[in-house]
Amino acid sequence: MGDTSMSETMLTYLQWIAERAAKSKDWQFYSLANHMDKELLLAAFRQIRKGASAGVDGQTAKEYSENLNENLKDLYLRLKENRYRAPSVKRVWIDKADGRQRPIGMPTCEDKIVQRAVAMLLEPIYEEDFYDFSYGYRRGRNPHQALKKLRETIKEEKCGWIIDADIKGFFDSMDHGVLREFIGRRIKDGGIKRLLGKWLNAGISEEGQIHYSDSGTPQGGSISPLLSNIYLHYALDEWFVEVVQPRLKGKSFLIRFCDDFVIGCEYREDAERVMNVLPKRLSKYGLTVHPDKTRLVDFVKPKSDGDRKETFDFLGFTHYWGKSKSGYWVVKKKTRARKLIQKRKEINVWCKENRHVSVRVQHKYLCQVLRGHYNYFGVIGNYKSLASMRHWIMICWRKWLNRRGGKKSISWDKFKKILKTYSLPMPEIVHEI
Repeated sequence: MGDTSMSETMLTYLQWIAERAAKSKDWQFYSLANHMDKELLLAAFRQIRKGASAGVDGQTAKEYSENLNENLKDLYLRLKENRYRAPSVKRVWIDKADGRQRPIGMPTCEDKIVQRAVAMLLEPIYEEDFYDFSYGYRRGRNPHQALKKLRETIKEEKCGWIIDADIKGFFDSMDHGVLREFIGRRIKDGGIKRLLGKWLNAGISEEGQIHYSDSGTPQGGSISPLLSNIYLHYALDEWFVEVVQPRLKGKSFLIRFCDDFVIGCEYREDAERVMNVLPKRLSKYGLTVHPDKTRLVDFVKPKSDGDRKETFDFLGFTHYWGKSKSGYWVVKKKTRARKLIQKRKEINVWCKENRHVSVRVQHKYLCQVLRGHYNYFGVIGNYKSLASMRHWIMICWRKWLNRRGGKKSISWDKFKKILKTYSLPMPEIVHEI
């Protein structure tokens, strides 16, 4: 709500929405779509990612912006007169490091604008409803805040029985009927509900064929993160706070980043009770707890050096107990092994396929990879893993430079000379958590 691209009138209205939502959890909104004017659409356009690939209409954000005022005026009129039609979402598949493929959704530029505008109207409402332990895809929140809260809560609340949960195919499993029911608890505006219905029913375009489904969110859409948070707010968060916690004997917590969450309990008996009812609760809303990836972890603070505890993974890190420099037991983090393996496979494939391009281009890419790695995994206690990643990249780089062709191999001495000109960034602790 601090977007300077919007007028004081629009900012005041968004503030009113937030205040009205905060005043009563039962308040329902009937006239949001009336405020989807050209000003809001322009602010939405400024927020969408401009470098994304084109959707089914082939139009990029750059092309759309060449006649922006007229395009937005036409879009506004179609929305006002209920003539807007949500196009299908273009889907392509990209290769993953493990050999599988991942689907990527590409909405049209115009559809992203409308979705972003609707999200801007809905976010002030649900920001008042969402709990503080929900960190995913919310303004001013990030994974490292969730990690910090997790560490502090385990330590302060002494909740060492951890439910490491995994929802199977969450984004493809959200039931449209359930989602509409959840949205209807707050939103009674017919225009907004019609737009949401259009996106849910738009279908996926792939190789000339359009496929429809009664579950899942709009792929690649800017409204999808908000819809997923709304779904789990009612299906999981609210239930945990209002139904589960009052019935437990000891302290407990839930920390969630979109569909990735952990539950902690003070007593094993409480954790086992939650483990038993969690699959039933989520199945009520069409969601499945992965039986092989959901487990109860004994993460109670060790009493001695020989008291070995289990570990658990959350947001790309493996969490474990270790000794601080002062000799106290603390919760530590290291890069999850699976994440390292996946990233190394991606880098190895890239170096192989680009071994004939200039060293300068290869160096630029590898520096970007390392800086991105440090920016996320650069937390206190994880320096050794960061250094290991840098060392592995050097070995991989030299290996594929050696296979560029020709009889001359690159010795380590020669490679060290290359590194003097094209040095790789050193490991860096970015987050003091």
